[in-house]
Amino acid sequence: MWPSYLLRHPYSLNGRDALKAAIHLFDRQLRLLVVEGKAGWDDLINALHALIPFDPFETMDSGDLGFLWITEILNSGYQERERQWLADEVVKLLGKYFHQVPDILIGKRSAWIPPLLGFLSLSEKLDTTKSTRFIALRILAISPESADFGPTILPILTSSLLPNHPLQARRLALNIFLRFMSGWFSPQMEKVPSEDLDQFIQAVGDPFQFPDLPLQDGKPVDLPYDDPMKVMAALIEFALSDLWRNHLRRSNFTSFEEMVSTWDGKRTALKCIIEARLLLVPLSTAPKIAAVIRRLEELRCSNTVEVVIMWAWTVGTMNPVDHDGWKLIGRDTLRFYQTHGVERLATLKQHITIRVGPPGMLLVPYSQYATRSFYGLPVLKQLPVTVSRLDTYLHLSQACQLRRLYHLFGYDPTTWREAVGVEEVGKKRDVFSGHSVALVPSMDWACDYP
Repeated sequence: MWPSYLLRHPYSLNGRDALKAAIHLFDRQLRLLVVEGKAGWDDLINALHALIPFDPFETMDSGDLGFLWITEILNSGYQERERQWLADEVVKLLGKYFHQVPDILIGKRSAWIPPLLGFLSLSEKLDTTKSTRFIALRILAISPESADFGPTILPILTSSLLPNHPLQARRLALNIFLRFMSGWFSPQMEKVPSEDLDQFIQAVGDPFQFPDLPLQDGKPVDLPYDDPMKVMAALIEFALSDLWRNHLRRSNFTSFEEMVSTWDGKRTALKCIIEARLLLVPLSTAPKIAAVIRRLEELRCSNTVEVVIMWAWTVGTMNPVDHDGWKLIGRDTLRFYQTHGVERLATLKQHITIRVGPPGMLLVPYSQYATRSFYGLPVLKQLPVTVSRLDTYLHLSQACQLRRLYHLFGYDPTTWREAVGVEEVGKKRDVFSGHSVALVPSMDWACDYP
């Protein structure tokens, strides 16, 4: 029935080539027997277990056969529990392969995803807590990004994200949540019941909160976890979506609200968001920024709103000559600080006048606008770009932003200090080195806005 001699003595026929031949024969026989159901599930398990010493997927330089086997097993006529036991053995072999081979050397294919999801769905249904389920989640977390599997992944993640889940796989599940981000906005998601979407957002919860490290074979597993700031940026993006915005809740932002309640917290958050280039596309226009601000205000997340406003005023995030866009940003900025206290403007001014990230990181997006001017100067892509030139442009841009802010609230430097009070948050150095905006001689020609 099996090429047993080859499996017992693979190196007798020409080393690695003989072992590959044996695995090919095994593959053909296994799939035939599974499809036809001519072998007992316990015999199949014994045969799969016998492959462990030979590292079949490492020998074949691919785990593709394993995913084919899982597919055949899940579609077979064996009982559910028997299918799960058989698939367990294959996942163990895959786990060994993925543990031994660096991610960079593994050819990732979207064909992996359906068998992994099928296995996880069956395991969830049978309420198993075996390590194989954990292995499948880890493989899924490094699978290729895809927008096609949102509705299928959603119930698996909803369960895995819960802090009281038996596998304690919340860290892994958050990584998978980010990996398949594009799928959450796919047209297929519109068919998912609203209550399922609500349960999912509730399970995502506070991205800064997760239980102790999970256990695998009785030992803690140290899992890589993408910066929770990326999950927070994703939730902010959800506020833009008609599908998701009403499912967001204030509890999703609890830790972040506390974190950004201070100047240092806001600066840290913005630095992470900007350096990771988060929100550049989702919040690329003033109407999108206004929509996010409106939803966050409905959730009473004022500190998060202030971070979004500070982000909008960061040099490079908005087209500097989009006058209509800046009127909208200005309207929301004015309303927010008039509602929550103009003394908070000190934080916004300090953010504008201190560089975030290396020179050019935020100025480069200006070149995409191809406008007639860059704050009154030719666009960047028409000029030789050097660090010193970018540094000069950055200072000019900051000065223009500050003038725009003063103008918005009807202040000059003197009345600003009277209205806002002590404004040097953290006593950072101002870009103007003690000179007021009104006295910067280049300002009138450098600032290209009304």
